[in-house]
This record gives sequence, C-alpha cells and structure tokens, in this order.
Amino acid sequence: MSKKSDQSGEDLWVFAYGSLMWRPGFKFLERRQARLVGAHRALCVYSFVHRGTPQRPGLVLGLDRGGNCRGTAYRVAAAKRAKTIDYLRAREQVTLVYREAWRTVWLDDDPQQTAHALCYMVDRGHRQYAGRLSLAEQLHYVRQGHGRSGPCREYVLAAVKELEAHGYRDDGLRRLAEQIKGIHETAAP
Repeated sequence: MSKKSDQSGEDLWVFAYGSLMWRPGFKFLERRQARLVGAHRALCVYSFVHRGTPQRPGLVLGLDRGGNCRGTAYRVAAAKRAKTIDYLRAREQVTLVYREAWRTVWLDDDPQQTAHALCYMVDRGHRQYAGRLSLAEQLHYVRQGHGRSGPCREYVLAAVKELEAHGYRDDGLRRLAEQIKGIHETAAP
C-alpha cells in the first residue's frame, strides 16, 4: 500500500461485498450503497480459517476480476484510519488470499459521487483460489465447511439475506441458498 493511502489524514473508505456488509467490525461515520466496476462478487475462495479448515475447506466470497459488484462503502474517520486498516488486515489477510487494492467506487449509483476505497481482491495465484465451481461443487464445500467464524452454510445464507435486504440479486448465491435450506430442512428431525 502506498504511503499516502496508509498514512493520509483523510477519511478512509472501505468497500464491502461479503461479510463486511453485515458484520463490519469497525466504527464508521457513514454507510452508503456503492458499486465497483471491474470486479464481481464470486464464491471463489476456499476458506481455511473462518469458514473451514485446510483439511475440510469451506467456501467464501471474493472480489474477482471482470464485471461489476454492488456492495457497501463505509466512511471511517481519519483518526481511526490506521486502526481500521490494521483490523482489516488481521481479519482479511490471515492467509493472504486477498490483495489490498484501492479502487474508485460509485456511491448510491451516482456517477458524480465517487470514493477511493480500500478493497480486498482475490489473488488468483493463491492456492485458496477456487475459481468458478459448479453448483454441486459449491454445495459440497459449503456443507462441509466449519471454521473459526462458524458454519459455512450460515455465511452463505447471511450473504443472500444481506444482499436482498439492499435490493441486490445474485441468482447463483440464491440457488445455492435454496439448496442449503432444502438439505437442512430435509435433514432436520
């Protein structure tokens, strides 16, 4: 990260596309709907810590190149900038599957309102990069995954719930959530 990005006296913007949307874990001044162009949300990361283990990986979201992604932009006070970046690095960089990147995001879908935001992009060269998996493969990893932050199925269901609460639609995630609910209901006593 550049010295200017890490140590400037300006407020920090953070772009959230997954669990940071519903569980940011840091104090912020403002939360806005945002859109990032040039990357899309994908269930493309094998989780070895938060939602799985190296022996039984789960599957979590990553920002992968191409397309666009609707999410949340948080504005953090300049005084909390360094502390927030440290927190995000501890949370998102446990296995270094994500790369820190600074990208322009459009706020509230208004091309006149942009912010230079910190994003966590998936590293396609990392061993945890899953790429594009079939629905059956996704279901397998989501069903088996359980890590430090809980079961992977809870993560996927929370993601779908949060996206839909904001009016965002992800048909692939929704189909996966329906499969998870169907299996869970069938297995329940």
